[in-house]
Amino acid sequence: MSHVSALTEEGADQRVTLAAVFTEFLKVSLCSFGGGLVWARRSVVDQRRWMSEHEFADTLSLCQFLPGPNVIGVAVCVGAKLRGAIGALAALSGFVLIPCAIGFVLGALCLQTAKFPVLQNILGGVSAVAAGLLIATGVRLLVPHIGRPIAVLFAALAFAGSVFTGLPLLVVLFGLAPLSIAVAAVQSGKAR
Repeated sequence: MSHVSALTEEGADQRVTLAAVFTEFLKVSLCSFGGGLVWARRSVVDQRRWMSEHEFADTLSLCQFLPGPNVIGVAVCVGAKLRGAIGALAALSGFVLIPCAIGFVLGALCLQTAKFPVLQNILGGVSAVAAGLLIATGVRLLVPHIGRPIAVLFAALAFAGSVFTGLPLLVVLFGLAPLSIAVAAVQSGKAR
């Protein structure tokens, strides 16, 4: 049994402080050039072990149905899992407050210097690295489902639908999600 699975509601309160939740998501946000999801997964699953790979994938799946950035939903869910509503607020505050202020300042500077070739080269390079990090995170999120061929099929359909067909993301999501949920329910019923 993993350390996280063994945590009870009371145990979570004793083991993970609000300051730790705030600080961890502050670090995630400050390091998240190229997307906070990559860093959030690394922090929550690999470093802190607050969630298993499977729990993180399930949490992300839930957050993809919610409006707003997925990583903010993940921060709120992790904070809530560890410390309830106050933990969700601590994670959200850590992720948003200071980084937003820094982002506003950097954004204003970039708008004033956007025409400089050096800045265009930097942004182009960072963009390529960010894409690679996002692909790596996608592969890691798929790994827990490798033993489930139907889950891999739906992942491939979602990938193909969004990359090769040009369909809007919401069309792919709302087209495949009900089918995937129905197939999972049928498989779960057969397993019982």
